[in-house]
Amino acid sequence: MRAAGPCPRVGVEEEFLVVDPLSRAVVPRAAEVLRHAAEPLGALVAGEITKLQLETRTEPCRSVGELHHQLASARRELAAAAAAEGLRIMASGTPVLGQVIPSPITDGRRQALGTAAYRGLHDELSICAMHVHVELPERERALLVSNHLRPYLPVLMALSANSPYWAERDTGYASWRTMLWHRWPVAGPPPYFTSVAHYDETIATLQEAGALVDRGTIFWDIRPSEHQPTLEIRVADVPIAAEESALLAGLVRGLVVVAQAAVDAGDPGPVVPAELLRLAYWRAARDGLGGHGVDVRTGRLVPAARLARQLLDAAGPALRATGDLGWAAARLRKLIAAGDGASRQRRAAARRGMLADVVDLLVADTAPATPPLC
Repeated sequence: MRAAGPCPRVGVEEEFLVVDPLSRAVVPRAAEVLRHAAEPLGALVAGEITKLQLETRTEPCRSVGELHHQLASARRELAAAAAAEGLRIMASGTPVLGQVIPSPITDGRRQALGTAAYRGLHDELSICAMHVHVELPERERALLVSNHLRPYLPVLMALSANSPYWAERDTGYASWRTMLWHRWPVAGPPPYFTSVAHYDETIATLQEAGALVDRGTIFWDIRPSEHQPTLEIRVADVPIAAEESALLAGLVRGLVVVAQAAVDAGDPGPVVPAELLRLAYWRAARDGLGGHGVDVRTGRLVPAARLARQLLDAAGPALRATGDLGWAAARLRKLIAAGDGASRQRRAAARRGMLADVVDLLVADTAPATPPLC
């Protein structure tokens, strides 16, 4: 891949679960792993809302190749830190084995405020996502770009679907994390925003109603970041492999670049009815990449793989300009052939009828250099 030219930088946050190698259950020992990971990763690793999770971050990257390298490196470092404590990490949108209800929430004032506000919703927070940040400091432009990305959110979710299990049972969904997350008052696809003033008025209303602890709890699947000069896309389950995270980030950046050109030409973005977008979300969460999705332009069911190829076509001009189109097309073909993460988890379970085998697969593919499970 060639390095990108004058293209916005992109960064990724990935969330992981801590696993006991004997029981294969998730365990609340993230703080111990964090102590080991802090030296090699510094500010690029942090704790999360529960004691079962950790988060890694990349630096802002110009090229998808550089991003892939950073993602793989961070996973290896985090896996080594876990191994030093006799533990493992895995990339799955939800736990496979272990006691996860109620979630063991980390201590802190903000967490306590969240529990007071959201109550039982905090009981099921052991879920892991991938967030993509695309450099876009102008808020008005970022909001108009988000209008253009709204129709693609269900497809991005289907591509990343990697959470079929919850409470040690198959939910029948490819992305159960999505279904859990959408119960929150400010989650899922954002509204169609016409201006910064429209956005700020909406946020003020949400704050007045007590739906936000602070502006950091604006959990829509696209939002202008409150801490970085970026547009943040938060729709994806954390993928099993670093390569898949790099692919999704490359696709997202491509969509953002194409949308910016449309915004600059005076196009505020397509208005997709909320009820149609909600339907498309539900179908994508249920079927993932291997089933059918809703084409939000027509309301009709079409194979999810076709929608994924259409997304690649939409991002294609930007990917071609950065030299990433061939790489992205090859990885998308590979992902469609192998199946989404949920399909691979289920295949692992089907071989012997054991969920422990799912954990083994996830641990091995999250960071390929990880020592084998016991």
